[in-house]
Amino acid sequence: MDNTFIRALDLKFPIIQAPMAGGATTSALVSAVSNQGALGMIGAGYLKPDDLRHQIKQVKSETNASFGVNLFVPEHYEIKEEQIEKSKRLIETYELLLNQQVGEPSLPNRETEMCIYEELIQVVLDENVPVCSFTFGIPSKETIQTFKRQGVFTIGTATNVSEAIAVESLGMDAVVVQGSEAGGHRGNFLCDSNESMIGLIALVPQVVDQVDIPVIAAGGIMDGRGLSSALCLGAEAVQMGTAFLTCKESGAHPVHQQAILLAKSEDIVTTKAFSGKDARGIENQFMKEMKEHEAVLPPFPVQNALTQNLRKLASQQKNPEFMSLWSGQGPTLAREETVEQLINRVANEAALILDRIRL
Repeated sequence: MDNTFIRALDLKFPIIQAPMAGGATTSALVSAVSNQGALGMIGAGYLKPDDLRHQIKQVKSETNASFGVNLFVPEHYEIKEEQIEKSKRLIETYELLLNQQVGEPSLPNRETEMCIYEELIQVVLDENVPVCSFTFGIPSKETIQTFKRQGVFTIGTATNVSEAIAVESLGMDAVVVQGSEAGGHRGNFLCDSNESMIGLIALVPQVVDQVDIPVIAAGGIMDGRGLSSALCLGAEAVQMGTAFLTCKESGAHPVHQQAILLAKSEDIVTTKAFSGKDARGIENQFMKEMKEHEAVLPPFPVQNALTQNLRKLASQQKNPEFMSLWSGQGPTLAREETVEQLINRVANEAALILDRIRL
């Protein structure tokens, strides 16, 4: 399994733990992954700079191995009052079902988001984090040059060939290729979500043929069969999210973990209901009933802010019908195990498959 990517980051296995924002990527999870020779990633998309700094220090205290931070690139969006009022009215009906008003949401401000984003970048630089990845867009050329001067390994996210080429053209060191099977939010930035829904087995070799930087396959990979397949298609590593969500070190809500372990493949759908951006997860009441309203919902991150209190309340009440239960398309392959068990199992399965292929 030796290749350019794992040598560059001094890894034992070509496995990245997906940087899932929102609390799943605890310091315990990230450090456990890195301690096993894979790459642990902090999902900093919703963190404040001080919180990120604190978590980086925690991870450093628990591992001497490479780890990384993922940042959301702030997107352009419009705030339309009629969309916001429509969404609020819809959400109020679910507050009644939960027997509690969730209160007035705090709406995002792009200028503030940009300031926080720049501060997060500075935290990554100040703390000498070895790896930084980006989702929902690409950073400025100046940002990448700054990272390069400090020796930070940078990774972009792409959902089609054009986006992968854009990542390479900017001078980034590797690209995560997100197939349509991936759980959570779509990482598209040059096209709409419909044009980003390319299956991983078709997408990886097309990207590999068009870029020279290492390609990391993401989307529905849950075991050694997925890892070995990705390597055979030309990827140098895989990024796994849902498989790590059910690990004992995961910070995912127990209701979320149990929902994945019990889900069937046909339960996994995409929705804009929770955030205004297409994301893949386990279908529930909120997703079903909001589907007819998706066209008039505010965009990300506005809708995400509007539903934040509802999701928080549902989590407190352990009610899965109003939680965002993100999951990729392979939930029946999920297991309740430790990070060590998962990584060793996946690596051993892949090694046996690759040995058979070589024979």
